[in-house]
Amino acid sequence: MLSVVVGRRAPDLADVLLEEVYRRTGGRVPLLLTSDEYPAYEEAIRAAYAEEVVPPRTGRPGRPAGPRRVLPEGLVYATVHKEREGNRVVGVTARLVFGTAEGLAEALASSAVSRGVNTAFVERNNGTDRHRAARKGRKTYRFSKDWEVHEAMTCFTMYSYNFCWPVRTLRERGAKGKLGPPRTPAMAAGLTDHVWSLREWATHPAVERHGRQDDRPGLPEQY
Repeated sequence: MLSVVVGRRAPDLADVLLEEVYRRTGGRVPLLLTSDEYPAYEEAIRAAYAEEVVPPRTGRPGRPAGPRRVLPEGLVYATVHKEREGNRVVGVTARLVFGTAEGLAEALASSAVSRGVNTAFVERNNGTDRHRAARKGRKTYRFSKDWEVHEAMTCFTMYSYNFCWPVRTLRERGAKGKLGPPRTPAMAAGLTDHVWSLREWATHPAVERHGRQDDRPGLPEQY
């Protein structure tokens, strides 16, 4: 889980989400980005990843072309369109938004987990989030009544998932096909070598580096 932004489904929060993903992955261009058809994601991706390019002079008369923002070569973004009848999904089609068909095919061929454009992974994570946070259960009396508690519980359940939740499908097989020890997403990403307890995760000193001085006096660049 690279980033969680708690709030309404709005363009400004989509920008925040993609900016965090860009920063937390060091600006690396992902092989493939997928989402539903929410239009704000397209502009958010462009705002986060596009680079300013100044076209070379052509030598022709007239004012030279000004700088423009161009997406990096190799970035591929595709969306999923779900067709519904009677509240049931009866068809799913993919649409290529950024990149080339060849780039999309190459990204899917190199994937270890999927051969088609889908949102199955984030949807599965949404289901896990609802399961672990009772206040998000649908049609119940356990809904959140306080925004700060709702936001805190969302961050708690989503980020503790990275370090404290062994995922069955992340277990590796040895040479003889024997399953290895349980692994969390953080272990698979090389961030730790063991499954953390909730106590270890909740009490571990943490700091987020923003690379800028906060507006509040007396705080360093990291807080």
